[in-house]
Amino acid sequence: MKKIVIVSDTHIPVRAKKLPQTLVAECETADLIIHAGDWQTMDVFHELSAYANTDGVTGNVDPWDILDRFGKKKIFEIDGLKIGVIHGDGIRNTTEQRAFEAFADDNVDIIVFGHSHIPVMRDAGGVTLFNPGSPTDKRRQPQYSFGLLEIGDSWQLRHVFFDKEQ
Repeated sequence: MKKIVIVSDTHIPVRAKKLPQTLVAECETADLIIHAGDWQTMDVFHELSAYANTDGVTGNVDPWDILDRFGKKKIFEIDGLKIGVIHGDGIRNTTEQRAFEAFADDNVDIIVFGHSHIPVMRDAGGVTLFNPGSPTDKRRQPQYSFGLLEIGDSWQLRHVFFDKEQ
């Protein structure tokens, strides 16, 4: 069983000074951490990398060193599961539509995106659209969140919701 932590929109140090303990506890036992952009600084990458192999994409507020390191769009193939990752910022359409259209020709199983800070998990024509929300800047959402993907004989994807105190 592989455990993948999916996170986006950490915005450190602007929205929070550090990663929340609920997220850190899951990262400590992860096989991979995928970040869907708006890291804000490379320090977030270095911290996450201390827990597990970490990769991801650039968000619209990330500086050039993050863009240089990660690029804007990626596809991960893990045990036959194809995961497309993009931040989802841009003009025209919704964040969800932009993310979906970015992988229209890539035959992915899951599309991970961020940007809106709104947790989403829904089927779109046989593809799972997944926004983990934000673990540090919930905006108008009731709770902070990130995602967990477990891959074994089958795969299971879910949100982890938590309050600031945890």
